[in-house]
Amino acid sequence: MCRGVELRAFGQDAMTSVQTMLARLRRLGTRGGAVLGFAVVLGGCAAGGGEARLEAPLITVAPYDAAAGERLWAVIPPRNESGVSLVDPLWIGDRLVGAVEEVQGVRCLPINRTLEAMRELNMAEATSPDDVRRLAQALGVDGVIIGTVSAFDPYDPPVLGLTLALYLWSGEPGGGAIDPRALSSQPREIVLPGTQHAGAPSSVVSAHLDARSHDVLACVQDYARGRDDPRRALGWRRYLASMDLYTQFSAFHAVRRLLEEEGRRLASAAPETGD
Repeated sequence: MCRGVELRAFGQDAMTSVQTMLARLRRLGTRGGAVLGFAVVLGGCAAGGGEARLEAPLITVAPYDAAAGERLWAVIPPRNESGVSLVDPLWIGDRLVGAVEEVQGVRCLPINRTLEAMRELNMAEATSPDDVRRLAQALGVDGVIIGTVSAFDPYDPPVLGLTLALYLWSGEPGGGAIDPRALSSQPREIVLPGTQHAGAPSSVVSAHLDARSHDVLACVQDYARGRDDPRRALGWRRYLASMDLYTQFSAFHAVRRLLEEEGRRLASAAPETGD
């Protein structure tokens, strides 16, 4: 994976200037100690004042046929099942929208558009596959993400648990309108919040992101690389010091895993070709 590209080599002009000034000092008979100290000062300025090396951040690429154009998805604000009253589903839903927007090959409607359509349908929340289908038709989207918040702790170290399910109405294998009569035969089932009816999402992921885990910390570090100036205070750890930033990371991580699951599903659904 490409981590970054150095835009321009820096320092040649500064080094030439230092060498020129040192030569002049020697001709003036400046003592070696003063020359050395002058060189150290200027060398430090040249090393620390250059342009920061830019790195490309992690990018998620949708596993769908690019020839068919970008997919359009919507996100329903997740249901809070964490037991913590501080959770704001709209806030987390907005971060999920931002994470989907980062995916190459997928666009996502703003959360307010989804909420407006739900109000027009007199739908307080999606409690059945038919609710999801009606909402997708009203919005004209190819897919809908629903989910739950399973854990939430904004204190150090932060914890956020997310479960996401993707319903598709596109031409991809496994897409198409949901047939409630066929739901019981699906190999993967998820019970939508507030209902006893099993749905048939295209892909489901669950992520419990506890910042005490070194695996999670490594993911945070990878996420921060290319998204922030490492010379800032705290560096990549600033994503642990702010629950807003940690939620952005968590949304990215969960959506990335959802697209990876979609890639595996499509690979397994692809017809085998003979020699």
